[in-house]
Amino acid sequence: MKLLCMVAAVLCLGCQPAVIRIPYPSPLPDTAALKFLPGIVSSDSLDFNAAFSPDGQTFYFCRPAKGKWNIWQTSYENGQWAASQPAPFSEAAYSQADPFFGPDGALYFISNRPAHAADTAGDYDIWCVRPEGNGWSAPENVPGINSDSTEYYVSLAANGNIYFASNRSGDFEIYYSRLEGGRYTSPENLGPAVNAPGMEHDPCVSPDEKLLLFTAVDRSGGLGSGDIYISRRTAEGKWSKAANAGPAVNTATYEYCSYLTPDGKYLFFSSDYDVKWIDAKQLGIR
Repeated sequence: MKLLCMVAAVLCLGCQPAVIRIPYPSPLPDTAALKFLPGIVSSDSLDFNAAFSPDGQTFYFCRPAKGKWNIWQTSYENGQWAASQPAPFSEAAYSQADPFFGPDGALYFISNRPAHAADTAGDYDIWCVRPEGNGWSAPENVPGINSDSTEYYVSLAANGNIYFASNRSGDFEIYYSRLEGGRYTSPENLGPAVNAPGMEHDPCVSPDEKLLLFTAVDRSGGLGSGDIYISRRTAEGKWSKAANAGPAVNTATYEYCSYLTPDGKYLFFSSDYDVKWIDAKQLGIR
């Protein structure tokens, strides 16, 4: 069972059904970012993260409760988005956050739950649950990428390659691991074009691995304490020097949790305690 999520990724790679239609709520954002589903997702609490299910009919996000992070969901039912509720796999005893659907249909996330009976570190690892009947499998620790430090925020390309943040080097930087022969390769640091001095986290890679968005903290020339940056893969296969995504998304406060919708139309991100979205064309990525 240890490699169950990873084997599923290999067997089902590319078989995830295409999003038929995401029932986006009105008004749609254009030149300015809007709060997403006020009162349902963006409420009077701290709300962050964004992930649509493969069929586009359920939206996952996070909010804190009793000192822990919990994954919540809202589904499109009877022509409207229903009141949000905790996801069934989100356990009150631990924190869970940063949901992201892989190409195999599994839902990846981070949690501080113990990886095994003797694990008392309390750090965050990357986990996944798989669709199973009308529910989900038990959470499984994803092997090959977790360390004895904390791993944050996960994003997967269409080929199963995985991107995430980790402080295994002493500061949070962005890493990736290739899925080869059913196993993840040893994680690699994305290098100085992405990881400048300081903290980087919350990577979001496009399905074709040609575009990467992430948050950099207190970077020279930034607009606020944490800004979203963009890097593109060059013809030589290397990442270009990351550029600030600009004032369409970045403000004097902290922007994080970049997420591109499966249809590529919108960028979701978190800021000012809310989940926000904007037309991706405002960043030149559509």
